[in-house]
Amino acid sequence: MKNHLSVQTAIGPQAIRVAVVDDHPLFRESVVETLASAGSFEIVGEGATGADALRLAQDLVPDIVLLDLRLPGGGVQAAAGIVSTCPTVRIIVLTASDSEQDVVSALQAGAQGYVLKDSSGLELIETVRDVARGNSYVAPNLAGRLLINRGKGIEAMVVDHFRDLTSYEEKIFALVSKGMSNKEVARQLDCSERTVKHHMTKIMRKLNVRNRVEAVLKFTSMDSRARV
Repeated sequence: MKNHLSVQTAIGPQAIRVAVVDDHPLFRESVVETLASAGSFEIVGEGATGADALRLAQDLVPDIVLLDLRLPGGGVQAAAGIVSTCPTVRIIVLTASDSEQDVVSALQAGAQGYVLKDSSGLELIETVRDVARGNSYVAPNLAGRLLINRGKGIEAMVVDHFRDLTSYEEKIFALVSKGMSNKEVARQLDCSERTVKHHMTKIMRKLNVRNRVEAVLKFTSMDSRARV
């Protein structure tokens, strides 16, 4: 394994430091080339296993670790290990799996991003930049499916679990949990999209989550525990 990779590209002082971990060399090289071509990333290391991912995170402390789920040693386990030992390192899962359970497992392990391997190079570049800024990202089609499937029945139960939300926030969250976009929620409640976005920001702050997918996952996790 190459722990350090020299990339012939112009790297500025604010370059995002990235480690890429995938057990398919050709795909890994393609990812490295895609990011290097953008000119604002420094590829600090490459690996092929879950153990490589953890070692790169601990030794190099990159801003971002890009890793596959289907790694020898386990991608989810690697993500959890990185989160527990290197809390400043942010994780983006880059995988072929569009399984709802895989998305949930990755997010619960601490990943801040989930991107499919058939995404465009531009989408990957923007996702890495966005996650490095402190945001979270789940591929839109996967996020919509999670919201719909995990949010079923949430309207009747949200008051019991999310007592800090106002009645208006409860209405917004119930609609969002059905997979509606901000624009669709605004149309349903006869308000502006900006108003919905404002309330969603407040909702996520109250629930201590980073995005609407995590909010629904938090609800369903609480609900499943309540029924045990």
